[in-house]
Amino acid sequence: MNWKVALELGRVSNLPTVWTNTIAGVALAGASPVDARVPVLLLALSLCYVAGMFLNDAFDREFDARHRSERPIPSGRASVGAVLGAGYGLLVAGVLLLAWTGFGVTGGTGARPLFAGLALGAAIVVYDLHHKHNVWSPVVMGLCRLLVYVAAACAVVADPPARVLGVGLLLLSYLVGLTYFARQEHLGRIASLWPLLFLVLPLLWALPAAADGALVAVLWLLLLGWIVHALWLLRRRRPGDVPRAVGALLAGICLWDALVVAVLGQPQLVLPLLGCFALTLVLQRYVAPT
Repeated sequence: MNWKVALELGRVSNLPTVWTNTIAGVALAGASPVDARVPVLLLALSLCYVAGMFLNDAFDREFDARHRSERPIPSGRASVGAVLGAGYGLLVAGVLLLAWTGFGVTGGTGARPLFAGLALGAAIVVYDLHHKHNVWSPVVMGLCRLLVYVAAACAVVADPPARVLGVGLLLLSYLVGLTYFARQEHLGRIASLWPLLFLVLPLLWALPAAADGALVAVLWLLLLGWIVHALWLLRRRRPGDVPRAVGALLAGICLWDALVVAVLGQPQLVLPLLGCFALTLVLQRYVAPT
């Protein structure tokens, strides 16, 4: 396995969405984004994400052999053993780094980030093992992203506020809709549009704040417009439109996190998170996001 194959397996074009989730989780906890633990959190949660993508390919190898023969394992560019070993190794490294944020620094929060990391690791493995034929797999994927919020919050404060879970559930809702469409990708069409409701729910939460502040209103309209753009691709259904729409919705996670920090009254974080959105779009041109 060379580094280009590793980047493809890890879907590294989506890593900026993990970074914005991490920053939003810290902001939801009420902690400073320049906390010394934040860089370690960014690395730990990035490792967990890449691990999940590696394991996804390893567990989906038979499906990919039938439907996506260009993927690294069925095409012979990577062995199953190497991908499994790297996936589990990266996952363990990510969880250990989360444990370090709790125990390895002065004023650490103890075992909470470790427990959050273990829950995240378990959710990742469960999703990768069972997502093809499990009707609840979109919820499990959303839970993975919610646990990124939780892990980030638990690493920087001893008692995260309830809004971490509340806003995390809205992110879960967005991921339920997104994951449903991602599961249809190999079909080149969408069987049903009812999961669109899950994409809209986060916008409804932010609507009152958008009515009271210009910055929130602009970000709200930007996220709405981006979702509409992705849905237009799904409706047009030309060859390649479904994976392009899924990639667009993945990049939209950054817009959601920018909207969250604006609602929280932290406008200084908006520009970096929008930069992550732009970076995701650029990286998706070189590394397939799905």
